[in-house]
Amino acid sequence: IKEIETEKVNMLYITEEKKLNIEGDKGLLYQVLDNLISNAIKFTKKIADKDGAKITITTKRENDDTILVSVKDNGTGIDKEILPRLFTKFATKSEARTGLGLFISKHIIQAHNGKIWAETNSNDKGATFRFTLPFAN
Repeated sequence: IKEIETEKVNMLYITEEKKLNIEGDKGLLYQVLDNLISNAIKFTKKIADKDGAKITITTKRENDDTILVSVKDNGTGIDKEILPRLFTKFATKSEARTGLGLFISKHIIQAHNGKIWAETNSNDKGATFRFTLPFAN
């Protein structure tokens, strides 16, 4: 039996409204969220913070026709060398990763008439990935 190493991951979901409607492909939008949350977990694994990894997922109605989704972590942040080409094909510094997840996510969000972007957090701890989608009435 192989021992499984566990680490503390604090995940918080914040929303301002009970119901936010969007029209889109459920499977593809799940793929985007899965990729962003999985990346947040991967890049917070090395955090020595006594409280462990912190990931905050936020959804809110940005205006009358847009929903904003954010995935924020306290991980290693985005490498300055990768940042300008983050959403391009094969953008990775890891031998173990393909660098396709964000590239595919960008195309999924764009196919849903949305936008996706990322930034290093102002305190240099971690990154925040955001995307918008049109609101469905």
